[in-house]
Amino acid sequence: MNHPVLLEVCANSVTSALAAQDGGAVRVELCENLYEGGTTPSYGEILIARKLLHINLYVLIRPRGGDFLYSDVEFEVMAADVRYCIEAGCDGIVIGILHPDGAIDKERCKKLVELAKPHGVGVTFHRAFDLSADLFQSLEDTIEIGCERILTSGGRSSAMEGAGVISRLIKKATGRIIIMPGCGISETNVADLVHYTGAKEIHASARKRSQSQMLFKNDRIVMGENYGDEYSVDVTDKNRVEKIIKLANS
Repeated sequence: MNHPVLLEVCANSVTSALAAQDGGAVRVELCENLYEGGTTPSYGEILIARKLLHINLYVLIRPRGGDFLYSDVEFEVMAADVRYCIEAGCDGIVIGILHPDGAIDKERCKKLVELAKPHGVGVTFHRAFDLSADLFQSLEDTIEIGCERILTSGGRSSAMEGAGVISRLIKKATGRIIIMPGCGISETNVADLVHYTGAKEIHASARKRSQSQMLFKNDRIVMGENYGDEYSVDVTDKNRVEKIIKLANS
């Protein structure tokens, strides 16, 4: 019997997480600041998400945007966030730390895994994997660390561009770890990606632009550098989640 392809949604808020749940996702990766590639969400987001979700809740542990080479102080922050996720009852965390030469920082990653696992908290290795120097060595290192899953675009800007590498990673993993394609997955490409790679889990944000309900709008000001629009926000769309799951299993 073929198992269905499962969807994890990258949720940028509790609102997005609930839409993911309503659309049939099995898990959310809760984060903030998607325009920076995602950072750790606030304690409030984590707490309320845990209260309202019955699907698995994984939390991104990433103290800032930019690279994945962290100072000792930043690592302390990451460890503290992991401890809070454990206390909050999260199902998993999502981590990734590199050395300056692009190798996986096995020592510090393993410390985070060893914090989480005794409490039944799972660990996904995020797309820091894609910025590592040797993806196939990083695969072995990530398995050694004790992660259960790797989120990857195959070292390319999108999962479709990296589909050939993702397929090879899945074959090389031989069931020892889940290889979960992510980045740029949508209704238009998910079926082809799944059929080509053989992936059993996929990762997508399934977002749409939602317009503000504000009646008064000051059009003479821009508050953020990345958006340029203070009266709209990207949120996960339940219908897109449903459609991606359907097409992934077509």
